[in-house]
Amino acid sequence: MTLHMDRLAQGGPWRQRALAEKAVLALGLLGLALVLPPWPGAALVLVAAWTSALAAARIPWGDWLRLNAAPLGFVLTGAAAVAVEIGPDGITLAADHGRAALAIVLRASAAASCLLLLAATTPTPDLVQGLRRLGLPVELIEIMLLTWRFIFLLQDAAASIRNAQEARLGWHGRGRSLRSLGLLIAQLLPQAMERARRLEMGMAARGFDGTLRLARPHRRVSAISMISIISLHLVLAGTCLWLA
Repeated sequence: MTLHMDRLAQGGPWRQRALAEKAVLALGLLGLALVLPPWPGAALVLVAAWTSALAAARIPWGDWLRLNAAPLGFVLTGAAAVAVEIGPDGITLAADHGRAALAIVLRASAAASCLLLLAATTPTPDLVQGLRRLGLPVELIEIMLLTWRFIFLLQDAAASIRNAQEARLGWHGRGRSLRSLGLLIAQLLPQAMERARRLEMGMAARGFDGTLRLARPHRRVSAISMISIISLHLVLAGTCLWLA
């Protein structure tokens, strides 16, 4: 999912937008999702985040649904535990008739969608550059960049091993699939260590001094866009207070 999300961010129409605009939009919506009541506040934020992703950022429906599937699964699992009670009479509906579970689903889904909106429209190097400008320690930034790079190396290694196994019918049948999965995991660790060693040697050969320097394309912040984003936040907050 990490590789797919990065491809969406690199190829999306919001790639050339200023980081400040996307951060204010997504993080502002996130703040509203946490502060406003679950109904109707979090529900309105959820609609705004999905509309921004699908209509404004033009993320394909299928890709957006796949990105939201993983966090939604965790949210529904947690909400199910809150919606029921276990007592002498067995498993019964909670005393609040599931209102707390619904609040969890609305608030958590809205918050996750806001973060996914930022991640699916902003490449990781741009996010890291923004954190650098905010004063995040350089050491943490270097760890983030190296981890981000290493994730793709591991994905490539795992894909190569699996393709080789599939070519030999290693995933044909339940027993072979389990055995192939174990072999894949066992082979992935040595390959990961070797790739990390080669990455370190390559960086040292290029004069790595402890700082990873990235290109900093200049993108001007649009005043009209910022006013529109802040207006959206105010409208959502006002609508929630009016409906509450």
